[in-house]
Amino acid sequence: MSKFKIKIATLLLLFGFSFGTLTDVTANLMPETTTTAQASSKVSKSQAKKIAEINKNLSKKQRSAKNWIAKRESGYNYSARNGRCYGRYQLLKSYLHGDYSPANQERVANNYVSGRYGTWTKAKRFWQSHHWY
Repeated sequence: MSKFKIKIATLLLLFGFSFGTLTDVTANLMPETTTTAQASSKVSKSQAKKIAEINKNLSKKQRSAKNWIAKRESGYNYSARNGRCYGRYQLLKSYLHGDYSPANQERVANNYVSGRYGTWTKAKRFWQSHHWY
């Protein structure tokens, strides 16, 4: 590659960064995948069974919205930390009352969303416009 082409490529790259026009190439190389609640992080069989019981009344659409939020809040990580927030759904630690188990996180998250938004799809819509829920 000639020096001229390298200079042009560098200028275009800098221009892209400075004006925010550079696209995320990883989005094209690695498409987003959907991960289920049980397969998304390592949980014991007993925890997985409790989680399935807790989420049994959620429709496919509600589960999808719940997983969408979990991906953005913690990357599906039940032990994610961010200040006073903890877990897969980044709940305030005080909401979990010292029980950080995956099953309790699922139960508390369902109760929180039910009380505040009514449904996970409404919580997702709120998240999309505010980047938190």
